[in-house]
Amino acid sequence: MTKLRHGGDRETPESVERRNFLGISAKYGFTAAVAAAGAGTLWSGEAAAQTAQEEREREGSATHKMTVASAYAIGKTRGFPVMQLNIKENIQNTTNGKVYVKLAPAGQLGVGSELAKKVQGGTIQAAQHSISNFAPFAPAVDLINIPYWCGDNQQFVNLVTSDPWKEDVESKVSERGFKPLMYLVVDPRTAAKRKGLSGGPFRTPEDLKGIKFRVPGSKVLAQFYQLLGANPTPIAWGETRSAIRQGVADALDPCAEGLWLVGFGDILSSITFNRPVPDSQVYSMNLEWFNSLDSTTQEQIDFAAEITSHQNYAQVPASRAFSQASLREDGVEFYSPTEEEMAQWREKSGHHLAEWNEFKIQFAGSLANFDRLLEAANTQGRYFVHDI
Repeated sequence: MTKLRHGGDRETPESVERRNFLGISAKYGFTAAVAAAGAGTLWSGEAAAQTAQEEREREGSATHKMTVASAYAIGKTRGFPVMQLNIKENIQNTTNGKVYVKLAPAGQLGVGSELAKKVQGGTIQAAQHSISNFAPFAPAVDLINIPYWCGDNQQFVNLVTSDPWKEDVESKVSERGFKPLMYLVVDPRTAAKRKGLSGGPFRTPEDLKGIKFRVPGSKVLAQFYQLLGANPTPIAWGETRSAIRQGVADALDPCAEGLWLVGFGDILSSITFNRPVPDSQVYSMNLEWFNSLDSTTQEQIDFAAEITSHQNYAQVPASRAFSQASLREDGVEFYSPTEEEMAQWREKSGHHLAEWNEFKIQFAGSLANFDRLLEAANTQGRYFVHDI
């Protein structure tokens, strides 16, 4: 397989596209360059100019302008189904051009919890970020980080498209000024081990004893790793790569697609698919801005989100295949626990433990409500998504 990255001074398709992207951005503006990338016209100056003109016309004729920010660069959907161009096109098309979407990718406006904060404050209309980075601002969603009840992709989709989720969780999110526009499925979280540690992949919870495990801003995930015997180490996402490289942390838990996305392949020895919780993303929207729109436009935006969700579900296995192939080239080993080993992970940390009752009551309202959500997660809904 040909390596899909730079090699010394050798020019690659990516380097040519990047140079053309920068040139078009300087000449026509960043949004035009993004649109050209999505249309596949970066290789043609004439086609890029036409795309730029179309973008200017769309923006000029729109009634509403909507900024959608993300930490990730355009084009990463190939290995991480972030769907930025899809959400832009779908909103613009379903609203018949009434809403123009300006993308702010690649961390231009911040990353992670910074984006959630800007959405909540109304600085931007919407952003894409992880649900874990959403949790400090909308604590109810941290419910998904209780392990082994909605970790598989199908369980997660069943859950977040169910009436109990909308009634028991999204109602609380709305009180914080957010509208969850759509949830992105990627794959479940993993147990990824840095190079330099002895032994092979993490096979059972016993292998995590004493391991400095990087955690995001989720109290639930911190307790999860404590139950497994690890040493939870809170580290901001932007500082995680250097922390792993320097040994400040020994392991981390993003899905394989996320680890590929930020270039962790050269510092990891193995990735274990223990599948405890979803490593899912969300497009959050400022609720006040959404409520200021007329009801027809609101319905059209919701329909655009549904279309994009379908596209996301279909993209998951392709993104998984691409990202894993690239990580293998970096020498990363993948390990899927046996059924017996998976039983140990569940027994040691699963949602059945009394240690989770406090969080269930806090986030779901009661143990009975959590049981209702658990049933929803395990009831096949109208949508299908591929599991790892």
